[in-house]
Amino acid sequence: MIENIFEHNIILENKRVLLRPLQLSDAEYIIPFVIAEPDTWWYSLIMPTDEASMKEYIETAVKNRDDKKDYPFIVFDKKANAYAGCTRFYEMQQQYRTTLLGFTWYGKEYQRTGLNRHCKLLLFTFAFEEWGMERVELRADIRNERSINAMKALGCKVEGILRNHLPHNQGGRRDTIIFSIIRDEWFGGVKEMLTKKVY
Repeated sequence: MIENIFEHNIILENKRVLLRPLQLSDAEYIIPFVIAEPDTWWYSLIMPTDEASMKEYIETAVKNRDDKKDYPFIVFDKKANAYAGCTRFYEMQQQYRTTLLGFTWYGKEYQRTGLNRHCKLLLFTFAFEEWGMERVELRADIRNERSINAMKALGCKVEGILRNHLPHNQGGRRDTIIFSIIRDEWFGGVKEMLTKKVY
């Protein structure tokens, strides 16, 4: 069982997708998305708008891993033979066996293709079965219906809403909906359900 994720070079892989630690050199794969598809980050807390801000986004993610705060991954779609997006574990409390999973985004051509389910199956399996987590939490802007529906389809349970929780990158503040999967649920049916959807 992994005690400290930061002591490991985590690579997660199945027939459809490969997730590996994000690196500064990955900017070349990610920058085209912010140039061509800026609305991808509409509901994100951080909204890169150009090459410079996307480089800063990556630099911050990598620094947070070096500082033992976040563990970001880049997502490679084997079917498309291309890099598709990013995701990460963050706000980890390893001593209490809890983590958040988020900062997830994919380019438009990779959305609604089943890629996210493959990624989440790998990430949840790692979190509960190798890392020993008891709880994985996910969050979304209450207006982000696509993400909310995706989380429900993954078997995540709604826990509640944090009202007026965080600033929206377009101004004002957002309500945040909280989801989670706990260890007993993962082994009690969620893993089986998600595996059937993927395979």
